Amino acid sequence: MWRSIAARTRQVALNYGATTENPKKVLSFQFFAPIRDHSVSRPSLCRNPRFFSQLSATDPSDEGSVSHETEFSSHGFNQNENTQTDHFVFGFENDENLVENDDTQIENSMVFDANGDAQMDDFVPVEIEGEKKEPEVYEIDVEKLENVLSLLQGSVDGSLESSLDELGLDLREDFVVRALETPLILGENLLRFFKWGMRKPEFKVSTRAVDALVKAICGDMRKKDAYALWDLVQEIGEKESGILNVEILNELIALLSKLGKGKAALEVFDKFGDLGCLANVETYYFTIEALCRRSIFDWAWSVCEKMIDTGSLPDSAKVGKIICWFCKGKKAKEAHSVYAMAKEKNNYPPQSSVNFLIISLCQKDETVKLAMEMLGDFSGEARRYAIKSFSAVIHGLCRMKDVVAAKALLQKMISEGPPPGNAVFNSLINGYSKNGDMEDAIGIMNLMKNRGLKPDVYTYTVVMSGYANGGLMKEACEIFKEAKKKHSKLSPVTYHTLIRGYCKLEEFDKALNLFTEMKDSGVQPNVDEYNKLIQSLCLKALDWEKAEKLLEEMQEKGMHLNGITRGLIKAVKDLEKEAVDNELART
Repeated sequence: MWRSIAARTRQVALNYGATTENPKKVLSFQFFAPIRDHSVSRPSLCRNPRFFSQLSATDPSDEGSVSHETEFSSHGFNQNENTQTDHFVFGFENDENLVENDDTQIENSMVFDANGDAQMDDFVPVEIEGEKKEPEVYEIDVEKLENVLSLLQGSVDGSLESSLDELGLDLREDFVVRALETPLILGENLLRFFKWGMRKPEFKVSTRAVDALVKAICGDMRKKDAYALWDLVQEIGEKESGILNVEILNELIALLSKLGKGKAALEVFDKFGDLGCLANVETYYFTIEALCRRSIFDWAWSVCEKMIDTGSLPDSAKVGKIICWFCKGKKAKEAHSVYAMAKEKNNYPPQSSVNFLIISLCQKDETVKLAMEMLGDFSGEARRYAIKSFSAVIHGLCRMKDVVAAKALLQKMISEGPPPGNAVFNSLINGYSKNGDMEDAIGIMNLMKNRGLKPDVYTYTVVMSGYANGGLMKEACEIFKEAKKKHSKLSPVTYHTLIRGYCKLEEFDKALNLFTEMKDSGVQPNVDEYNKLIQSLCLKALDWEKAEKLLEEMQEKGMHLNGITRGLIKAVKDLEKEAVDNELART
C-alpha cells in the first residue's frame, strides 16, 4: 500500500517540477499530523492512503499555487528520483522550518525506504478548527461532600444553613443528588438542605434531584416530613414547569397512603393537572388504596370511576386488591364493575378475590344474580375448588325464596361440579321448609342420602322445624326419632323446636316432658329455653306453679331470670289468688 503512495508522490514531482519562487511552501493536509513521541506509544490513525488527495485547493492564477495538486518542493527530491526525505509532517502549512535543502529531513512522519515502501510511525490527531470539544467532566469534591454529610447527619438546629454557607460549595446536580442519596440522614435535614440549595443561583432544580429527595423522604416514613415534602413539591411545580413528573407524584401518594393520610393523598391526586402531570393507572391505584385504608370508600369509588373511564387498569394482583377493598366497604356492586372491566380486558384478578366478591354479592338480594352469573366464569381447577362460592349463591337464592333457581344450580353442581356438600343441601332443605314445601324438602334430604352424605343434626332440625311450624307434630316427632338414632347427642335447638311446637298447640304437658327428656339426655337448656317455657306456661296455661318450679330449678343452677318473666309469674299467681278469694267471698 505504501509503495503505491511513494510512487504517486514521485509522479507528482516529475509532472509539476519544483517551485523556486516559493521554496517554503509545504504540504497542507487537513486531518492528521503524525508526530513522533518516543515516550508514549500511540496507535496509527492514518489508515487510508487516499488522505494524500486531501490537499488544499489554490487559485490557478497564483504563481505560487498549483491548480490540481499542491506543490511539492523540488528540493525534497534528487536527480535520480530517490527519496531522501526521512519523514513527512502533515497538517502544517507554510512551516518556516522547512526550507530549500537537499538534505531536508522532516521529523516524526512516515519513513520511505529505498524501494518506495513507507513505514508508519505513531500518529496523533490534530485539532481541527471548528471541531466540537469534549464537555468538561465535573468531579465531586469528596472533602466538601464529607463536610456536608457531616452537617446533615447531625442534629437539627438553626445553624445548618449558615454552616452550609461557610463551606463555599459549588452546587451541581451530581453533588446534590449524591448528598440526597446518602442513607441515615434525617428527612428534615434533607429538606432544609434542598431549600437552601434552591436559593443558590448556581443550582438548577432538576427532575433527577427532586426524585432523589422524594425517594429519601419516602424511606424515612415521617408524617411531618411528608407534609413538608408535599409543600415543597407544590412550590417547585408552581415556579418551574417540566420538573415534576408522574413518578414523583405517585411516590408521594404512596408515602401518604402508607402513613394513613387518605385525604392528603387525594389532595395530591387533585393537583395533577395544576402541576402539569397526567395521572396513570398507578396514580389511581395508590389514591384508591390511601382512601380505602381510611375507610373513605365513597371518595375511593369516585377515583375508581375516573380510572374506569380512562379504560386502563393496573395489573391483575392490584385489581384483586381493589375488588377486596370495596367488598369490605359494603360496595360489592361497585367492585363487580371493576371485575367486569378486568374480565373484558383479559386481566383476570386472583381467584381468591373473585371468591370474596361472589360471597359479598350474595349478602344482598339485589346482587345475588350477579354472583350467579360469575359462576359461569369458573372452569377447570378453579371450578373444582369453588364450593364456597357455589354454596354462597345457593344460600342467597334460598334466602330470596327462589328455590327453583337454587335447585337448578344444585343439579348443575351434581353434573358438572363442584360436588355439593352438606351445607348446599341444608340451604336448599331450609329454603323448602320455610316455604312449607315439606315434600320437596324430604326429597332433597333423600337425594343427599343417595349421594352418600349423612344428614347432620342441623338437617333434621330444619325438617322438624318445617313440620312444627305447620302443626304437623306427628311427622316432626318421627324425624326426631330418626335423628336420635343417627346422632347420640342432639342440640338444644332441636329440642326447642319441638317444645315450641307443643306450646303453640298448648300441649304443655308434652312440652314439659320433652323438656325433662332434654335434661336427662345430657343437653342442658339455657336461660332462653327456661324463659320461653315459663312465659308459655304463664300466658297460655296460667300455670304459675309449674313456672315457679322451673324458676327454682334455674336458681339452683345459678341462672338468672329476667325481671319481666319474674313479674309475669307473680302476676299470674296473684291473679289466681284473687280469683280464689272472690270465689270464697261469693260462697
